[in-house]
Amino acid sequence: MARHPLDEMPPEESERLQGIYEPFTQVVRDLVDATIRTTVDEAEVLKVQAELEDIVARLRERELDGSFAVSNRGRHWGNTVVGIRNAAAPPVHVERDSSGRAWADFHLGAAYEGPPGLVHGGVSALILDQLLGEATGAGGKPGMTASLTLTYRRATPLGDLRVEAWIERSEGIKTWAKGHISNADGITVEAEGLFILPRWAREAPQPPEGSFE
Repeated sequence: MARHPLDEMPPEESERLQGIYEPFTQVVRDLVDATIRTTVDEAEVLKVQAELEDIVARLRERELDGSFAVSNRGRHWGNTVVGIRNAAAPPVHVERDSSGRAWADFHLGAAYEGPPGLVHGGVSALILDQLLGEATGAGGKPGMTASLTLTYRRATPLGDLRVEAWIERSEGIKTWAKGHISNADGITVEAEGLFILPRWAREAPQPPEGSFE
């Protein structure tokens, strides 16, 4: 995962912490999936609940005051799409190139269901918003989402998916990007967005990659 421009942590320390928190977060992600799909008896559910309450209390003995990025120089490990410390994130491991393209292969399971067996439309919007922003940042035109329009071509099944995004055009502080989600049968959702470099960032040095998402 690309380092955020505000992240000054040495790469070796970042890698060490990723090695700890990625598997830790995955266990919590697995817990969410198991919570949805378990068929154990009610007594067992109550026992697990008590154990989890104890675990939560242990983790809350020391915690951040507020969001992760605010407390960690903007590092986006708490991001709800790509955050390696956010169990709500799939996560989506993004690849990028400097031409202004971004893509990822990912898997959505039971936690992302809307209609039976299908991805919630809001989850598709969330992922496409992130990837369009990643593409603009990769192409040296980072910005905040000003508008996002989605066209749902067909239902998106849960399972293995791919998302792709690219810069369509740019004019000054405005950048337009497009993208889509697909599975083995083709495109399911398309998106088009407008991204604007925020006022506070217009005079600052612009990062070569990454987004302000």
